[in-house]
Amino acid sequence: MRAVHVVVRGRVQGVGFRWFTREAANAHGVTGWVRNLPDGSVEALLCGADAEVDAVLAKLRTGPPFAHVDDVGVSDAEDSQLREFEIRR
Repeated sequence: MRAVHVVVRGRVQGVGFRWFTREAANAHGVTGWVRNLPDGSVEALLCGADAEVDAVLAKLRTGPPFAHVDDVGVSDAEDSQLREFEIRR
């Protein structure tokens, strides 16, 4: 199991990025959460099998159709023990 803290920068708010992240996580059996930050970035916690977390990270590097991702910062984190993936406000 792997847990990572992610901060995505670029045009990532107002383009469905949180819903896109939740769909990607659910498709790969990854748990955690995603939320918008005041500085215009999106923050997430991804927890799951290595390959599945990597698959979600690959999708976040592209984002949904109207997003423009400039940077995806990834650092190790502790597993949240959540049983699902949630959008936080």
